Amino acid sequence: MDDKNELKPGATEASAPATRAPHAGGGGAEAGSGKRFSAKRKLAAVQRLMRGESLEALSRELNVPAHRLSGWRDRVLLAGESALKERERDARDDEIARLQAKVGEITMANELLYAKIDKLEAGRPLARGRSRR
Repeated sequence: MDDKNELKPGATEASAPATRAPHAGGGGAEAGSGKRFSAKRKLAAVQRLMRGESLEALSRELNVPAHRLSGWRDRVLLAGESALKERERDARDDEIARLQAKVGEITMANELLYAKIDKLEAGRPLARGRSRR
């Protein structure tokens, strides 16, 4: 009786070690257990879901928990929604960027000029207030 899967005399099937599917937490030696999926494989799985394949059947076939497949699907839908919200750039966007840069340059020049004025007037005792004589 060297075989570990063989029942010992007097042992019942209930006392035999139970084997569980890897997606059920059994950690079996299936080909897909613990394996990471590439973005392409995840997208292919989501596409199959969106074409109408059963979530449970796909979960069993790919050896991936159903909640993970649902999460992938939700992320794909969110990414698609945000991609559709973006608008294409046009000449106005380039002009806006140019003008914003110009405003930044002018603001910086003004700040430097104010700092220079403050420095020059710092040596004068009555620089800010004039006498009324």
